[in-house]
Amino acid sequence: MLDNKFILENAALVKLNCINRGVKVDVDLFVELEEKRKKLLAEVENLNRQANLVSKSIGQAKDAAQRDARKEEGRRLREKTQSTQAELDAIVIELDKIHRWIPNITHPQAPVGRDANANRELFRGKIPLPKFDFKPLDHVELAEKLDLVDFDSGAQVAGHGFYFLKNEAVLLELALQQYAVEVLLREGFTPLSTPDLARNDVLEGIGFIPRGPETQIYSIENSDLSLVATAEITLGGMLAGKTIDVEQLPIKLCGISHCFRTEAGAHGRAARGLFRVHQFTKVEMFAFTLPEHSDAMLEHIRDVECKLFDGLGLAYRAIDTATGDLGGPAYRKFDLEAWMPGRDEFGEVTSTSNCTDYQARRLNIRYKIKGEKGTRFVHTLNGTAIAISRAIVAILENYQQADGSIVVPEVLRRWVGKDCICAKG
Repeated sequence: MLDNKFILENAALVKLNCINRGVKVDVDLFVELEEKRKKLLAEVENLNRQANLVSKSIGQAKDAAQRDARKEEGRRLREKTQSTQAELDAIVIELDKIHRWIPNITHPQAPVGRDANANRELFRGKIPLPKFDFKPLDHVELAEKLDLVDFDSGAQVAGHGFYFLKNEAVLLELALQQYAVEVLLREGFTPLSTPDLARNDVLEGIGFIPRGPETQIYSIENSDLSLVATAEITLGGMLAGKTIDVEQLPIKLCGISHCFRTEAGAHGRAARGLFRVHQFTKVEMFAFTLPEHSDAMLEHIRDVECKLFDGLGLAYRAIDTATGDLGGPAYRKFDLEAWMPGRDEFGEVTSTSNCTDYQARRLNIRYKIKGEKGTRFVHTLNGTAIAISRAIVAILENYQQADGSIVVPEVLRRWVGKDCICAKG
């Protein structure tokens, strides 16, 4: 969340930022309530001081009548304090509700626009768009022909949007994890296998909404736990409530987890097959940095994503995400969109965001400098290394051959154990 003082001193900027992001938040009401909160807090403190003075004076009363009068005054002050405190508590709750919906400030270079149509292409990857001398199939048709995915059984067991990977698709999933972790180890990331569940306060701290009609989260009934939509949640939550020494920064983590998303409202071609599903495996990057280093770390994480997809031999473009397409915690976000021949368009395969101190304030993650008083909030960043299901989509569609077979990307062959995925029999 944003700093209270920053909001109050920059209300016009915060309101414009909300408009640019397409977020409806009553910033004026927040400012008004904050002023009321300050006045009520001062009133409660003053009433408490008066009550303490009256309490001390009771023993100094000259007679019973004076003592009773002072007791009555003490009772009146306590009742007034309680009613004023109740009013203050109600305002604090309302302030918190508004505060949590105010998005992070946006990087000045981020393109302004309502949605993804305003995204700005930054550059293309090293690999050119593939050229086919036949009409390319989409990954669903290829998977059916090669017996790689069973969507019907997945729907039978768990509902639409679930699936079974089969045969070489399983080997591709494992190979992509091995490949990503191997690259990330060389880049200085510490590997972790993370929980698939997290407490709701951790989800809220990262910026997800565990409950409510617009949630993308699967929550566990009668508990404060939810299935994670990304390892960003668990990796960020690792340091919640902690203060670390400045010498430890930056901390670079990569986590392997399953990801669960309701994908409410998903429709169209993007909802077909493996591109937008309810469960998938992902290797996620996460970093804690000094504030002055977070912009450079964002570039670094994006460069690692580029390295991964250049290594896979896939064509992609890098996108600077528009204000209206940013999540609440993101200050700036870069996406990689791989070419999807089956759809004849680019499709998002990674994203990386600099969340500055927005998540750290919610989770209370700080750092301290030796010899200095006080602590400061770290900056947090996240980035997709490999979202397995979407990477498989890109591989199947880009590496398909005229005979329906799939060439295995060279960097994955030692784990898959073969150069080509061919039709059985």
